[in-house]
Amino acid sequence: MTASDRDLVAALRAEVAAVDPARVCDRRAELAGLGPVLVTREPAVARLAVRLGGHADDSPAHSARHRFVLAVPDFEWSSSPEHCRLAWLRGRFLAHGSLSLSTGRAHLEFTLPEAEAVELVARLAALDMPASWRMRRGAGVVTWKSAETIVAFLGRIGANASLLELQARSVARTLRGELNRVINAESANLARSVAAAGRQLAAIDILDADGRLELQPRTVKAVAAARRDTPEASLSEMAERLEVHRSAVQRALDRMELLALHDDGGAGLRFPSRPSGPRADAGSRLRGVREAARRGPSGRVV
Repeated sequence: MTASDRDLVAALRAEVAAVDPARVCDRRAELAGLGPVLVTREPAVARLAVRLGGHADDSPAHSARHRFVLAVPDFEWSSSPEHCRLAWLRGRFLAHGSLSLSTGRAHLEFTLPEAEAVELVARLAALDMPASWRMRRGAGVVTWKSAETIVAFLGRIGANASLLELQARSVARTLRGELNRVINAESANLARSVAAAGRQLAAIDILDADGRLELQPRTVKAVAAARRDTPEASLSEMAERLEVHRSAVQRALDRMELLALHDDGGAGLRFPSRPSGPRADAGSRLRGVREAARRGPSGRVV
């Protein structure tokens, strides 16, 4: 994750840890979710443990983290109301959950003993938030990769301001991705249009040099003149200018390219000898443009 993403995750967890339920039953449920032993390096979670009556264990083995022993009350999931269940899940998230926002994707997981992981999956399914789980290095890992489910869960356990920031970033990433795709598509279309215009101009030069352009139908000659006058124009713009269908413009340009690559192609004049002079130069340009169009930015043939 980037530093900005890590700061957002830290702010979100601190906001969730700062939730102070008004109901006594919710506090007891959250305490049950935190577990009998809580090990954390987050000051906000440590303050929550103290607020719920946890006793700190400052032994050297846990010098880098805060370790608390909690008096966990009994908690019966099946008979508890939804607000108590969400309080229990809030405690579980703070004690065993982690959130990652790397590469623009949200990933939330709980790391628990196998039996507790199975139990958690069943409880999440009961709240219409199904999750998957697997074993990893001897522990059960309950996972969400759906951004919609993660946002719903975080909202239900008390994240508000940080959740809005998370959603805003997600929307911004989506918009940037869409914008990049549109720009890339437009750039590719522009590159193809420039290459096609180059081929067409080279073909027109060939036909003009050997006199075959004058033998073409009126529409073909009009399209050739329009292409020379406006090399950057699209087929639709040329069709509008000439007051013909776009398909007619496309056929005329294809015909000129075909004639330029062959002596007659079924229409025009036949040249029994090898072309030379301006026609040969234009032919070389046309072949060069076609070859360049077949190669990508790296020079490979595409």
